[in-house]
Amino acid sequence: MILDRIDSAERYFSIHASLRAAFEYLRRTDIAKLADGKYEIDGKRVYLLMSHASGRGRDGARLEAHRRYTDVQIPISAAEEMGWRPRALCQHVSQKHDEKTDIEFFADEPQTYLTVQPGCFVLFFPDDAHAPLACTGEVHKAVVKIAVD
Repeated sequence: MILDRIDSAERYFSIHASLRAAFEYLRRTDIAKLADGKYEIDGKRVYLLMSHASGRGRDGARLEAHRRYTDVQIPISAAEEMGWRPRALCQHVSQKHDEKTDIEFFADEPQTYLTVQPGCFVLFFPDDAHAPLACTGEVHKAVVKIAVD
């Protein structure tokens, strides 16, 4: 997991070639004005999901993980609290990995919580179980999905 400001994204471009394309798209697009939905950046390899959602609070947010994609999560309208736990420490699968949606859920509790402010991003790799929307209130957010292979 990496938490940083969007203006510092360049330091992570060497991690994966598609990070550059993702952040260049984010910088040249006013994502706050995009309607909820899916936007292709590089076909199925890199795409953006825009959404408005209600926070679930810490008790309602579930740990999830992905195998084929890394998430770049960016709150737009307000700070978003998210839980995190190393996937290797998750012992209680509540929903097995779904190949079609690339998501698996865990009944484990997050090991820690982080608050991600607008103007910042968090990268969740396949080894990171994460619980988005652990906050309360309405959240407008962007999630860039980057294929790991």
